[in-house]
Amino acid sequence: MSFLQQLQSKRKALKATATTVTTASGKRFIEANATTSTPIQQLPEQCYGFVVDTKPDTTPACILTDFLYLGSQDAVNSENISAYKLTHILSVGIETPHLVGEKVHTKFLSCLDLPETLLLERVIPSANQFIVDAALSRGRVLVHCNAGVSRAASIVIAYLILVCGMPFDVAYALVKSKRECIQPNIGFIKQLKQLRLDAV
Repeated sequence: MSFLQQLQSKRKALKATATTVTTASGKRFIEANATTSTPIQQLPEQCYGFVVDTKPDTTPACILTDFLYLGSQDAVNSENISAYKLTHILSVGIETPHLVGEKVHTKFLSCLDLPETLLLERVIPSANQFIVDAALSRGRVLVHCNAGVSRAASIVIAYLILVCGMPFDVAYALVKSKRECIQPNIGFIKQLKQLRLDAV
């Protein structure tokens, strides 16, 4: 049996599949393979701009002792504000949950978790100023995004590079050692590697 015949035989044995694809805008499609007659189907739209995190993650990681914390949106709650004595909450790409009766300074920065999002031009300067203001007031700041994996982690790493003077490798390793699940997207990593102490 020739190689071509072997391939054709294997192809006949393949099972039909369908894949759900979510775009950055939140649109969802079911794509079937070419051997089926089912066209691409659009599912109900969800305009999140990120993949929704469904697993609770309520404990923030302390990056710099008694000052800088990193977490997911689940970490923003009254219990943590009290337990960690948080005074500032920086929300990256997702609005800060409404906290009734809590006296904390909050800031929201619009930021999609996409490789092409320009952090230094649009996000990092405001984020760093907010964190520096928290430090000057002897406060404690929690930086969070949806899952605390890409956007918020990138902001914390940028702060360590630009304000604390750490090289990228040291800053990344420190944050990774405190919150193992971090994984900035490839575009953010590239931008973070190019940051220098004198960049802003």
